[in-house]
Amino acid sequence: MNKKRATLIGLIAIVLWSTMVGLIRAVSEGLGAVGGAAMIYTLSGILLVLTVGFPDIRRFPRGYLLAGSILFVCYELCLALSLGYAGTRQQAIEVGMVNYLWPSMTILFAILFNGQKTTFWVVPGLLLAIAGVSWVLGGEQGINLHDIRQNVLSSPLSYSLAFIGAFIWAAYCTVTRKYAKGSNGITLFILLTAATLWVKFLLSDHPPMQFSVPVVIKLALTAIALGFGYAAWNTGILHGHVAVLAAASYFTPVLSSALAAVVLNAPLSFSFWQGAFMVCAGSLLCWWATRDT
Repeated sequence: MNKKRATLIGLIAIVLWSTMVGLIRAVSEGLGAVGGAAMIYTLSGILLVLTVGFPDIRRFPRGYLLAGSILFVCYELCLALSLGYAGTRQQAIEVGMVNYLWPSMTILFAILFNGQKTTFWVVPGLLLAIAGVSWVLGGEQGINLHDIRQNVLSSPLSYSLAFIGAFIWAAYCTVTRKYAKGSNGITLFILLTAATLWVKFLLSDHPPMQFSVPVVIKLALTAIALGFGYAAWNTGILHGHVAVLAAASYFTPVLSSALAAVVLNAPLSFSFWQGAFMVCAGSLLCWWATRDT
């Protein structure tokens, strides 16, 4: 595939991803955290089978098939459940911001495991991204340890899943780049995620799903954005300009938060936007530290 075309496809993935936080939360409010996620990934998987097709996994490198599937499923569970379990819509958007530590973590993993050369500027970049998340969690007071602690403790599972997910996705990107060798297992991975969620749904107690026209519409939109978003991203990182995609992805926190605020009708404070731009700036600084090395 032409490198420029693959890069454009990857950029489309970033736009689709930016809708995910608001849409997943909206679906979970009607169908439940686990049930809603199971429905999203099931529909998304079916959509990919019908459009992209099911891959011939016999040709996949074993390392990518095993590690990629485990990391992908674990990350999607962390993302979807962290948004669904958040106590409020405001917290769901904050959880999404915690998850957007992954661009910086991806750079860090590339340095540690793929031998990516860098400069000292990666250190302040990582610190700035972490400070931005802390600023978001601190509320109106910015980086206030007491307020951050109280906020996190009000929904510890949600924030913990989002934080862990950021590291898992960074690992997935690293594994895909190193071991996939052109293979694209996104359809398989999404179906595995759906199956895992349905097992969890059947083995635990949940309130009944409340279907309505708005929920069904948002469910369809989420499935489309999820399936085509990840398919496009995999194409981009396998065949496109990774540096360009990485730089563009660093603006996702701001775009995602803006779209989530609209979808969820949850106005965000000035301090939240300050933290969001700090996350973007920190990620960009990390990228800049590796760009010319």
